[in-house]
Amino acid sequence: MIALVQLLIKYALLEPFGVKTALDNTGILLLILATVCIAAAGNIINDIYDVETDHVNKPKKVLIGQYISEKVAYNQFIILNLIGVGIGFYLSHRVGKAPFFSLFVIISILLYIYASYLKRTALVGNLVISALVALSVIIVGVFELIPSMTSQNQDTQWVFFKVILDYALFAFSINLLREIAKDIEDIDGDYKAGMNTLPIAIGRARTKNILTVLNFFPLFGIIYYIISDLYKQPIAVGYFLLFVLGPHIYTSIKTFSASTKKDMHHISNMYKWIMLFGMLSLLLYKYVILN
Repeated sequence: MIALVQLLIKYALLEPFGVKTALDNTGILLLILATVCIAAAGNIINDIYDVETDHVNKPKKVLIGQYISEKVAYNQFIILNLIGVGIGFYLSHRVGKAPFFSLFVIISILLYIYASYLKRTALVGNLVISALVALSVIIVGVFELIPSMTSQNQDTQWVFFKVILDYALFAFSINLLREIAKDIEDIDGDYKAGMNTLPIAIGRARTKNILTVLNFFPLFGIIYYIISDLYKQPIAVGYFLLFVLGPHIYTSIKTFSASTKKDMHHISNMYKWIMLFGMLSLLLYKYVILN
């Protein structure tokens, strides 16, 4: 998903409109590799710390201790982080913005802190991991648009950067909903491991009610976007109604009526599909007049 959205931003949003960018084809592939390596490292450290909860929540998907040892997993975690941060260091100097290197270091550190501590804290971990998902979208704009910004093209660069920020906000909101749904789904294993996720702190029913209410924020955001930006573009309107808004309404209704672990697993998967189709809408931008 990360690799796909970064490619779409480069080749479906920026390139077709002739926007001045800082990275060539090799550069964007290196940025994708760096981001994916750090994200993969984050997944590994998360699996290491989640062994106890995963034995309850998803026993058939436990890898650490069964297929690979914890030591090997730690080594993979370190190697992938070194690759990601190392490429980030190179790219930052390549675009003439050395301080950008700190983004990769911060992301790497936050993923470790999330896995080892923050995910055990009610809502804080959900917000942090969702912010990091959004940052994986924003980082393309940071490396592509900011280094190539001049006084002549500043207005155009900011228009496209704001579009990227809109998609980052969408990614943040949908991922936050999914994280809360996953916490409800995984409450049994999380409780056994002594975690203090939102469902454990305030109860499954209250958390589900909060999730139901939070669904309305991206829902209204999507409706506003369709009315304000897409109303003259029937293809784009049809796409959003069929593949983004419709599934989100369905998921909101299912959330309200959900009562079992299986229901929450289905809702969590639906959020992934909504996220995917939302990002695929970048392919429509050559048909949409940007304001």
